[in-house]
Amino acid sequence: MSAKPAAEHAVDHDAAMLLAIEQSQRVKGATYPNPPVGAVILDRDGAVVGVGGTRPAGEAHAEVVALRRAGELSAGGTAVVTLEPCNHHGKTPPCVDALLAAGVAQVIYAVEDPNPAAAGGAARLAEAGVRVISGVQAKAVTTGPLREWLHKQRTGRPHVTWKYATSIDGRSAAADGSSQWITSEAARADLHRRRAAADAIVVGTGTVLVDDPTLTARLPDGTLADRQPLRVVVGRREISADARVLNDDSRTMVIRTHDPAEVLRALSDRTDVLLEGGPTLAGAFLRAGAIDRILAYVAPILLGGPVTAVDDVGVPNIARALRWRFDTMEQIGPDLLLSLVPH
Repeated sequence: MSAKPAAEHAVDHDAAMLLAIEQSQRVKGATYPNPPVGAVILDRDGAVVGVGGTRPAGEAHAEVVALRRAGELSAGGTAVVTLEPCNHHGKTPPCVDALLAAGVAQVIYAVEDPNPAAAGGAARLAEAGVRVISGVQAKAVTTGPLREWLHKQRTGRPHVTWKYATSIDGRSAAADGSSQWITSEAARADLHRRRAAADAIVVGTGTVLVDDPTLTARLPDGTLADRQPLRVVVGRREISADARVLNDDSRTMVIRTHDPAEVLRALSDRTDVLLEGGPTLAGAFLRAGAIDRILAYVAPILLGGPVTAVDDVGVPNIARALRWRFDTMEQIGPDLLLSLVPH
């Protein structure tokens, strides 16, 4: 930015962090193996003079992108970042170095970096005389774009989201097996946006044999999104060489197993995994305790019939029900999107 914005355009720290979260969301899915971080630079008067998100691996991190856009206006200003600035040399120099070189007076971040190799940025900034504030909008960051990356850092395994569409009576298809379309166009567009940010989509061979899906991420006009997740087919049954999941739209991995643990080991280099299989595969992952989040698109229709969203989950009685809690709820077109995490 070449001209300094008027002082009346100053924003508070919460608003600046929400803008940083927006930048983080924009780059989600394109930064692997780095986290999708967002950053905002405020000048001395609190006006936004630079924004940015982490670039693909080997390129600039969010703080550096935002500082470049702010230029000299960052001196004496504030850096607002979704994750504690890194303090290690990887493919790029530490972000702490860039912040100190720019002369920022204050750094605000939401979440501490759980990676021991990269942590320590806040302490180094404080030692250099920079005022450091942590925890701003931490919940919005940990349940937002950094959810999956933070999970991978804590557990060492991919974060698995089971996504499904259902009627209000819990049916994933009509009695004759037809399921297109239970939910609205708006809900499908939301799903494709999430696919484009994911590292992998997992389905069973049964889904491939019955539905012949492409499992791609598409834009509202029907064209392929720039980024496509790895397509993963799980099961022992053979699928046709002409199956659409094997086309050239994206890469595909076939894993000959019914064991969720084996699937996750095969995807150990991934962070954000979407489980979109049918009721059998979903039941297997639930029984194994391998699902970290549920995304249920619920349409205001009634279907009845025998086709439920999930098969046996290993619950013999109500006392041993798998307990989840609502994380978020939002309306998308005529449908509801329910996000749930383990209780």
